[in-house]
Amino acid sequence: MSVVNCTDDDVKVELGLSTPTAGKASFQALERAVADLKDGLLDVLVTAPINKHNIQSAEFSFPGHTEYLEASLGDGKKALMIMASSLLKVAVVTGHVPLADVPGAIEVNKLLQTLKLFNRSLMVDFGIPKPRIAVLGLNPHAGDGGVIGKEDQDIVAEAVQKAQEHKICCFGPIAADGLFGSGDYKKYDGILAMYHDQGLIPFKLLCMDGGVNYTAGLPWVRTSPAHGTAYGLAGQNLASEDSFREAYYMACDVFARRQRYADMSSNPLRKQNVVQAGDLNDLLTEDEA
Repeated sequence: MSVVNCTDDDVKVELGLSTPTAGKASFQALERAVADLKDGLLDVLVTAPINKHNIQSAEFSFPGHTEYLEASLGDGKKALMIMASSLLKVAVVTGHVPLADVPGAIEVNKLLQTLKLFNRSLMVDFGIPKPRIAVLGLNPHAGDGGVIGKEDQDIVAEAVQKAQEHKICCFGPIAADGLFGSGDYKKYDGILAMYHDQGLIPFKLLCMDGGVNYTAGLPWVRTSPAHGTAYGLAGQNLASEDSFREAYYMACDVFARRQRYADMSSNPLRKQNVVQAGDLNDLLTEDEA
């Protein structure tokens, strides 16, 4: 393993403490990794957790890794945070936004585009040929037919219908508490949550050690562990390395799957009309007939 120094040698980072120096060092490492990806020196990116407060600067004014990488690597396209494990894959429509802003951010087209991206990532990045996606409702009990809010009836249901018209196998809106409480989440390949805590609380309860934060929609593969900085455990040999290990393995697996998908789809068979026996003339050209 090669170790690349991204900061000055005299930079001092104190274990378990959030400092401006540590935040600056975090950004310098991330900036260098992104540059190396663009230069073709790296195949995948696995990021360690960052402190979203101390990393803020003139160069980094984003709520998290995902948004920064979308701006730096997305080439104008949207990225999508997927919390992934062998048990569960959860994507979030609104990402890192304040809860008060979530209802206004739920729009039919935004939901449709998110479903398209989630569906493609499940196929290409995770190797699921025809994924089944559960779409959670925004309101308690998915609105109860409009009794508890109109968003699920007027927005979420319409987006699901449009996605189905695009041949995406999705269902909803579904009440989040019922889906997870009953264990019905096991029937689906992916769960689309409307907001951060709706999807990440059950995911982390079920999959914390084996969970990975995956960024879909980028030309490059990026993963990170499913946990934060855990300053309270730093330097004590108490933190679990399981999620970071899974992030490394998943990055390698997704990279390989993308390569295989590109190889398999690069030269598809030409579509041909299927004819009934005895209809040989339908297969012949005018000269052959």
